[in-house]
Amino acid sequence: MHSETPYEITPTTHYSHPHDRPAIVRQPVILPAEIPPGVDWVTLPNGVRTLAYTHPTTPQPAAVPAAQPVPAWAKTTALLAPTVGGGIAAAGIGLSYAAPGLIAMSHALWSAAALIVAAVIAIPVLIRTTRRATGSGSGSGSTTHITQNITATGLFGRANGTINHH
Repeated sequence: MHSETPYEITPTTHYSHPHDRPAIVRQPVILPAEIPPGVDWVTLPNGVRTLAYTHPTTPQPAAVPAAQPVPAWAKTTALLAPTVGGGIAAAGIGLSYAAPGLIAMSHALWSAAALIVAAVIAIPVLIRTTRRATGSGSGSGSTTHITQNITATGLFGRANGTINHH
């Protein structure tokens, strides 16, 4: 059925009701020589035949990705990682050698703290007992009171004062 138009009309059958009839599909007439490679006739799920791109049957070689340069931050990190690890290892070794000395210093600090606490408690007790033994405590009645009166004029003025013994 060749005509002047490049379309052909698919033949249809007669149905009892007009709504049961499929639509007339006009497809262009394409000669096989005009179909480019990778394109073929396919049938869609609704039954329509059309041209579509198809996957090639021969596998294409995979493209090899180009080598990317290593970023500067990665180089810096790679160079610093052994250094930091070596420093941590050296610190651990140093602490293991210093551990006995550190333990001794810890004991010495605790002993010094205990000595200071004992001195804070013992010195007032000793002073109190020596005053009672010499009779200069509050029970002897001969307490000396010293009164100082100091006056000055201005911030850097000469100061005058008196000391009274009672």
